[in-house]
Amino acid sequence: MTKLWGGRFQKSAEQWVDEFGASISFDQTLVMEDLDGSTAHVKMLGACNILPQEDVQQILSGLEQLKKLAADNALEFLVANEDIHLNLEKMLMDLIGPVGGKLHTGRSRNDQVATDMHLFLKNRVGEIIELIELFQQTLVAQAETHIETLAPGYTHLQRAQPISFAHHLMAYFWMLDRDKDRFKDSIKRIDISPLGAGALAGTTFPIDRKLSAEYLGFANVYANSMDAVSDRDFILEFLSNSSMLMAHLSRFAEEIILWSSSEFNFIELDDSFSTGSSIMPQKKNPDMAELIRGKTGRVYGNLMGLLTVIKGLPLAYNKDMQEDKEGMFDTVHTIVGSLKIFEGMVRTMTVHKERLHDTVHKDFSNATELADYLAAKGLPFREAHEVTGKLVFLCIQRNYFLLDLPLEDLQEASNLIESDIYDVLSPLAAVRRRNSLGGTGFDQVAIQIEEAKKRF
Repeated sequence: MTKLWGGRFQKSAEQWVDEFGASISFDQTLVMEDLDGSTAHVKMLGACNILPQEDVQQILSGLEQLKKLAADNALEFLVANEDIHLNLEKMLMDLIGPVGGKLHTGRSRNDQVATDMHLFLKNRVGEIIELIELFQQTLVAQAETHIETLAPGYTHLQRAQPISFAHHLMAYFWMLDRDKDRFKDSIKRIDISPLGAGALAGTTFPIDRKLSAEYLGFANVYANSMDAVSDRDFILEFLSNSSMLMAHLSRFAEEIILWSSSEFNFIELDDSFSTGSSIMPQKKNPDMAELIRGKTGRVYGNLMGLLTVIKGLPLAYNKDMQEDKEGMFDTVHTIVGSLKIFEGMVRTMTVHKERLHDTVHKDFSNATELADYLAAKGLPFREAHEVTGKLVFLCIQRNYFLLDLPLEDLQEASNLIESDIYDVLSPLAAVRRRNSLGGTGFDQVAIQIEEAKKRF
């Protein structure tokens, strides 16, 4: 098959070489973006009187036919035509004849592919922002239900202080909110048109780059044609933002996995988001959470892969840049799926309130309350800490918890302790009192939830 760029070549590459160099197996994902870019480009060529209107209308008609075929998955892509651009250009010429070859006037595959990827990410980032917001709404709904559900808070995976379960859920809301803000901010660097930059130096045709950008809905155009065709910062930023998002989802997934174990038993996942064992009939595995935790690695890998590709490239375009697409496509697929799965998993999970209640009443997470009680009565906090530590050790020796200790034992440790200590040591009171801004006190959590609702 004769290549569309083959005029100066005297022989063809072997088939396996073509297959190695071709990108059509993955860049066909850009079919609609490529057709939209071509539509805007030929309209601009007509508006600038570079092509006659008769040719423009014929090309537009052919592009519309290709869009319909693409929507029906009826296009056949060939490795021999290398990439999405040459495949579509060849199809266009097959449909409308040699006039289809005029479409490429005033542009290069270098600015064409960059335009496609800007369009692709612009659309997908908008979808990702919507999915993050849907997940946030689910977290708020669960949090509203569990403002006064007590739960153990952890540091070092050791029980630390009692908290509102809603407070724990809302921590992930705010992580996601930062993720959402990062994706929103990235749009202004995605929403730039490279179209018309040519191979690297612009073109001698009197094109109007701002007009083609307007047709495509871009907010701006690249000021430098070399930067336009070689910039992949917008993809790197997307992959970086995605890695941060997946880090947050992975942390949450780890907690979901722990909470649903028999040892914790804080929640039960819906059957729709669990799997069984082929050999152990009793098993209910949190496989979707585990998969999200595992898929985090591939998103990190996609970021590191492209950083490595870009790090040593001279300006402007290099074939290495063909490696920018698969990781981007894979990351979009991974985070869209992860967000959808996680939203459903959290929306349908059952929270075992009684188990959580029992947990905070059978540990020493209220020890800080005793130390604070003594400090509030004038005892230096370090001394209060020591007194409390000795009482905890006494409890361990007797197989007690602090609320089980008789008042005389408490007063023997410090004469500042009075009978009101039992109210102070109550986990419910301990959580309610933590009413500092951003704290786990029920009133503060309610305020936090109302503030969160303003973000939608």
